[in-house]
Amino acid sequence: MTEGLKEVVETTGGLREAMARFPTGVAIATVRDERGRPHGLTVSSFCSVSLDPPLVLLCVARSAQCFPVFARASEFAVSVLREHHAELAVRFATAGAEKFGPGGLGRTARGGVVVDDALAVVECLVEQRHDAGDHVIVVGRVVGTHLTESGAPAVYFNRRFAALGPAS
Repeated sequence: MTEGLKEVVETTGGLREAMARFPTGVAIATVRDERGRPHGLTVSSFCSVSLDPPLVLLCVARSAQCFPVFARASEFAVSVLREHHAELAVRFATAGAEKFGPGGLGRTARGGVVVDDALAVVECLVEQRHDAGDHVIVVGRVVGTHLTESGAPAVYFNRRFAALGPAS
């Protein structure tokens, strides 16, 4: 073992601790149910898969309250959060919270519920779903993107929101 590294034997706890040390962006993913009601959650597992065709993926925990809607929805939207969206991210990560209360959210022309001043919004049609342990990987074909002025992204590191600094 490399000097200075602490070995964690228990796999689940070790993986949780290791992944907490991987900085990640923060986004809110939303879907609408059959009645048009919005559902959503905070995600950090969101990434580009392919440019041709344009595909992205997100991972949704089976334990999430909105999982059944994500499991059957045909489209979804993802809002890439700014640094000042930490409170909104916590709201969407909290079970039982009134996620779609007043303020901070709007709709796209396609009807997707998104964060008003997100750094970017990606609207997708569900292309595939893949079982992956206690999560499902949802692959979406990008059908629309919306960009705002540049700004500082929300970053999550070691179980806290963090700010990006200049590279040394």
